[in-house]
Amino acid sequence: MKKVRIVPMTAEHLNEVAALELACFSRPWSRQMLAEELDNQCAAFLVALEPETDKVIGYAGLLVAADEGYITNVAVKPELRRQGIASQLLEVFINFAKGNHLAFLTLEVRPSNTAAIALYKGFGFE
Repeated sequence: MKKVRIVPMTAEHLNEVAALELACFSRPWSRQMLAEELDNQCAAFLVALEPETDKVIGYAGLLVAADEGYITNVAVKPELRRQGIASQLLEVFINFAKGNHLAFLTLEVRPSNTAAIALYKGFGFE
């Protein structure tokens, strides 16, 4: 498992996260959309940083409404996938959900994204 440093996303991460969105998704969130989440009291966005360089190599977003959690995005640089980075991000959100007694956590994934489906099933998502 690749060791990363997970921290809350800040404005200084926005350019790298927006670039990651472009690299990972066919319908990426814009830099502006990501920036708006920084001011959203119901959102928590985390970045996974390369410990040596502090470069963003992954990120994930969570929206909380009442006692429900919605994982909005999980992205890892394509060349660094399958090294446990997404798992480390998800573990933070799962621990948050347990600690804050959320009724459930949910997420959506494209049926064609078999690697992500396998990851999520490993965490108990259906």
